[in-house]
Amino acid sequence: MNPETDFFFDEETQWQDAYKKLRTIALDCGLAETLKWGCPCYTFNSHNVVLIHGFKEYCALLFFKGALLHDANDMLVQQTKNVQAARQIRFTSAKEITANKTVIKAYIYQAIEVEKAGLQVKLRETAAFEMPAEFETLLEKNTPLKAAFEALTPGRQRAYLLHFAQAKQSRTRMARIEKYLPQIMAGKGLNDA
Repeated sequence: MNPETDFFFDEETQWQDAYKKLRTIALDCGLAETLKWGCPCYTFNSHNVVLIHGFKEYCALLFFKGALLHDANDMLVQQTKNVQAARQIRFTSAKEITANKTVIKAYIYQAIEVEKAGLQVKLRETAAFEMPAEFETLLEKNTPLKAAFEALTPGRQRAYLLHFAQAKQSRTRMARIEKYLPQIMAGKGLNDA
């Protein structure tokens, strides 16, 4: 156990008992406990394997390379269609975790084997993501903007494309694009400060 994560398990939440059970299971599998993104994260040889987190309707184990796992029990959930590598196993009670302890451990051991083998999820290229027409037109007209966008990491490019494309109306897409032009020009990602 890592004392850095104790606050997460001591905090009064609806998932407190569930979190503690998930912690015990992850540690029983021989993983090291650390704190990442404000959540307990379990690693193998310093590689992220699984993370515990909670939401309003459920708590979950997030497998970082869940897309590579064999889902024999049909438990892995892709959070959204744009999540490429991670998969969750969701729980709505501590009792459900206790009942599935052996199965949960099997998924964790499988994820450890993925790390041992050095497997990587093949991510879609940025070109596979929808480019809103408004942004494409702007890039064609504005060479410095196009150069700045192309200089961003693929992950930052995808984040912008997804954010812009999520808007249903053209004027909302344009408002989003205009809001983030200074960020793009500064070489920063969508969520960079």
